[in-house]
Amino acid sequence: MSPVRALANQAFSRAAGAPLIEGNAVQLLIDARENYPAWLGAIAAAKRHILLENYIFYDDAVGQRFADALIERSEQGVRVRVIYDVLGCLGKASNHYWARLRAAGIEVRGYNPPRLESPFGWLGRDHRKTLTVDSEVGFVTGLCIGMPWQGDPDKDIEPWRDTGVSVRGPAVAEIELAFAQLWATLGSPIASHELTRRVDLPEQGDVPLRVVASVPATAGMLRLDQLVAALATSRLWLADAYYAGTSGYAQALCAAARDGVDVRLLVPNATDIPALKPLSRTGFRPLLEAGVRVFEWNGSMMHAKTAVADGRWARVGSTNLNIASWLGNCEMDVVVEHEEFARAMEERYLRDLDTSTELVLDARKKMRAPNQPERRRVGRVDRGVRRERRRGSVTRAAAGALRFGNTVGAAFTSHRVLEPVEARLTVTAGVLLLALGALFAAFPRVLAYPLAAVLFWISLSLLYRGYTLYKHRGETQARAEQEKTAAGIVTPGEPVERQPHE
Repeated sequence: MSPVRALANQAFSRAAGAPLIEGNAVQLLIDARENYPAWLGAIAAAKRHILLENYIFYDDAVGQRFADALIERSEQGVRVRVIYDVLGCLGKASNHYWARLRAAGIEVRGYNPPRLESPFGWLGRDHRKTLTVDSEVGFVTGLCIGMPWQGDPDKDIEPWRDTGVSVRGPAVAEIELAFAQLWATLGSPIASHELTRRVDLPEQGDVPLRVVASVPATAGMLRLDQLVAALATSRLWLADAYYAGTSGYAQALCAAARDGVDVRLLVPNATDIPALKPLSRTGFRPLLEAGVRVFEWNGSMMHAKTAVADGRWARVGSTNLNIASWLGNCEMDVVVEHEEFARAMEERYLRDLDTSTELVLDARKKMRAPNQPERRRVGRVDRGVRRERRRGSVTRAAAGALRFGNTVGAAFTSHRVLEPVEARLTVTAGVLLLALGALFAAFPRVLAYPLAAVLFWISLSLLYRGYTLYKHRGETQARAEQEKTAAGIVTPGEPVERQPHE
């Protein structure tokens, strides 16, 4: 390895908090047509254990198919553990769905349910989509488990566009370890003898990769994304479902584009929350002005979160390019450093651009999509897509809120030039604040009482949290004293009982 490459490897490892793992085999999986059969095939072949973690399970035909597969393996003596996100599955998977799994002996745990002692704890979600089987194969993807990703040909509803990978080799141990660490925060941990160490797994190929398992407030993937944007020399192609890049990351992309790097960003045109569509374009103008090329996918929904740089570095996983993913969620991504895999990613990216529309700035610096296909009349396809849109997404809502806040902040601070597409957002913000001010003036008690209730809730939750921590500290100190006494250790200053000489 050259000194420059060794230095870059060190920088990537430290930024992501994830070492480079050699000796893996990686397969690129496109959409549900390739991901779901691979997942179900691995589940059907399981002999020892299955670890499945996903943000959303739908209680539909796809969700039932996975439930049946997991139940069948559990009944055959395979240890099955499942983590789902409580808020992500709200309104999508019924209590009966989880009760059916538990009745079959499957261990199911929900991540971060709303709690009285944590008023804002619900903001952090488990957004990972991973599956490992017998420490032999692992899957890291952007797909949840449900009909939107599969589509419905009978109703002429197209599947969502998404990307995943299968991994075989030593890196599978890191995927399982990330699952085990999160599992331990939700209850009793997995016994160490049930987990396989990385050094005990044989090499399966020649692909080096990193498993980046993010948890709230760590920002490992954000640091890595910014580092890649800074080090890219020829091209950086990104696909993201809910782009709302921070000003720092947007500046990194702009600086790369001005330096001659071919920077491209592929985002969805259709959205699962139509009201937020205007927000999706608010951050594009600075990118376009700097030379970043922005494309909108013309299909039903482009949900992939991928990146490929300089034909040798690629990322696939669950992390979106927004603060909710970078700082607020548990996420999982595989970062591959392999030219053949990167070439396959680039080829797939170019095929996706064939069904996308590029956004450009016209002579008046207004953003538009030239030659955009005429929108179809409401029919069977549109009704199906709109039905899925109404279900929404917490991640998209968070990304939209961030864009909205960015626009309002820019209007107050004048730290950047607002574009015409943001006029609706600024007017909406002004109307909302005006209405809120009028409501405060006319009915002060109506708003004061809910505000007081929220403040009481927050104060009581802090007092409760402090009490539990203090109680835990006392228990820890008592346990430590007992351990010292049992070991015959004497604290300095304590009297020592001396035995008489015989």
